[in-house]
Amino acid sequence: MPPTIGAPRTLADVYGPDVAVAARPALEAEVPDSRHRTTRDSLSARPIAVAGDTTLICSTGGTDPVLLAHLRDGGLPVGTDLREFRSEAEFAARVAETMSDGLRISMEYPQPTSLCPDVRAVKTAQLVGYLNNKASISTLVDPRFQARRSVVPRGDLVDAAPSEKSWVLKAATNDAHGASLDVYLHEAGEPIVLPAFTEVLGEFVVEEYLRLLRNWGIQLYVGADGVARLLAVTEQRVDEIGVYVGGRFGMVAAPPPELLAECLATTQRAADVGYRGLCSLDCAQTGDGRLVLLDLNFRITGGSIPLLALESVRPDALDGPAESLKLTVAAPMADLLADLRPALAAGGLLITSGHDTTRTDSPVRQSTLQLLVYGDDPDEVTARRAALEATAGH
Repeated sequence: MPPTIGAPRTLADVYGPDVAVAARPALEAEVPDSRHRTTRDSLSARPIAVAGDTTLICSTGGTDPVLLAHLRDGGLPVGTDLREFRSEAEFAARVAETMSDGLRISMEYPQPTSLCPDVRAVKTAQLVGYLNNKASISTLVDPRFQARRSVVPRGDLVDAAPSEKSWVLKAATNDAHGASLDVYLHEAGEPIVLPAFTEVLGEFVVEEYLRLLRNWGIQLYVGADGVARLLAVTEQRVDEIGVYVGGRFGMVAAPPPELLAECLATTQRAADVGYRGLCSLDCAQTGDGRLVLLDLNFRITGGSIPLLALESVRPDALDGPAESLKLTVAAPMADLLADLRPALAAGGLLITSGHDTTRTDSPVRQSTLQLLVYGDDPDEVTARRAALEATAGH
């Protein structure tokens, strides 16, 4: 099943006309305004580089003029209609203004209907929340491709997740906030330090701890015609605690055809109930040969943006090795860009997004860049990516 012929390059190719995109998680109930603020704003800015003519509601942290110039110099279809916000109040104002212009809103994360009524949404908040809820896999994925899991209330968590066993804990909530903030991995015998989401949620998924042989992110999309299509197959890079830190593109090991077919079927099931947009399905092959779908990410993800970027700038590079990475420093964006100047001049490096909190009202001082390293030799690409991660900002 090869990548789709005529693959999309911009958000407009996916969502169609008269649509505005808002890729920002909502503020969860009972969570302080400042918690995860930087993450939420960064996610809103991530699609800027590939927005093209699609209206994008995005944080001012991603619209630094120097950063936008770098994106344009790289040949990317930077958004031409950026509706900026620098605070929670301004975000709501931009949404209201965009709807008043007659555009429908594609919320990549569920927002309150008081902010965006269902009749003005490309897909309803209830649908987006349901599709991204960690408990929904059992209703969307064929049982043959499901890991053993159970949904438990907070009161039963201690008994369902004992310290002497290995398990994965996931948030069972429609308030999908992404960025691995709703997953916790526990290895047998280690101390249990429950994550913050267990303090505010009432229900959780406890999933078996799998020993993975291969780990893929299957990138798909559903266009305005309601048909699920394959964008590309990527591999995921995860850190020592299992958190996603980047992807491998191009020269990746193909998943078994039956796994790929189930991913396409799962996405079509979502399309049939109204989903439109990009998505990434996290899949794996275990050491004992099982094929499983682990997570369903029905939203713009860190894997989809680099693929749209390469399709726009270097479609020939899609057949070669490429790796994405994120650099974060407690310094101004200008400093981070200056550190990267020699690597950018050498070629084979593309900035795909960035965010500087000093341009928002966030109290955190942090600059983030997401990049894509590409070339002809996979070992050389990996070496350059590792060198950037080790030296940038120092």
